[in-house]
Amino acid sequence: MSLIRLGIIGLSDGNGHPYSWSAICNGYDAAAMAECPFPAIPAYLAQRRFPEEAIAEARVTHIWTQDRLLSEHIAKAALIDTVVDRTTEMIGHVDAILLARDDAKNHSIHAAPFLEAGLPIYVDKPLALSVADAMALHARQRRPGQIFTCSALAYAAEFQATTAEMTALGPLRKVEAMTIKDWDRYAVHVIEPLLALVGKDSIVATRASGDHTRHLDVEWRSGLTGRITALGTQDGQISITLTGENARREMVFRDTFSAFRAALRHFVDIVLGKAPPQNTAAVLEVVRLIEAGRAE
Repeated sequence: MSLIRLGIIGLSDGNGHPYSWSAICNGYDAAAMAECPFPAIPAYLAQRRFPEEAIAEARVTHIWTQDRLLSEHIAKAALIDTVVDRTTEMIGHVDAILLARDDAKNHSIHAAPFLEAGLPIYVDKPLALSVADAMALHARQRRPGQIFTCSALAYAAEFQATTAEMTALGPLRKVEAMTIKDWDRYAVHVIEPLLALVGKDSIVATRASGDHTRHLDVEWRSGLTGRITALGTQDGQISITLTGENARREMVFRDTFSAFRAALRHFVDIVLGKAPPQNTAAVLEVVRLIEAGRAE
């Protein structure tokens, strides 16, 4: 399989991924994309070179949203050939699915027919808001590794650190992670890359607090402590700060296109057999912290 055909499902409130993810695979029509209701998307796409920066091995060929007119606009903007009226019409015509909605409560209903059909499916962040729901989704797989899910920010260059850079910090003593918007949809953006940076140190305690601004205080076995914050309606940036014995490092997310492209690239490589399936235990650890942060 040299070119995989993708079906994309959207749209949830405040989430323009069907526009951006499809364009990253297909390229786009600049005039139609200019009318995208998420102005940041045509702005960052315009800074890139197409078709050079498109994912050559994948093409979004089918789209469904809950609004036919919206589907047709996304299709025009992102060069998608086929608009369907029911998601299940894609089965038999695509090789994998992009579930580009971040309303976790609806993930199971949208994913179920494709899991039953054995199709690989990329489920937008967060996979679920509880470990029980995440495990229930994984239990519906026809084969291990059928589900791929992530925050694309886990792939952001801004949130990566080399072994030498981590060594220079010294043993970590404190971590702080902050994201804009609400906990349920956006905390995953810093939880996932933060866990990757901390490594295999196991979590021994958590405590949630706050209302509109939500905090989760975390303690690791090594004695490392941290706070994860979702700012709610407050202004801010998406950032992770690492404080070690020797130095402190602030990491601020800026490049949406590159993060999205890297995450999609990884999913495509898994579908093509060029990369191993995702580690389910790591996914569940992310969901565990999302659930802990929702505790009253």
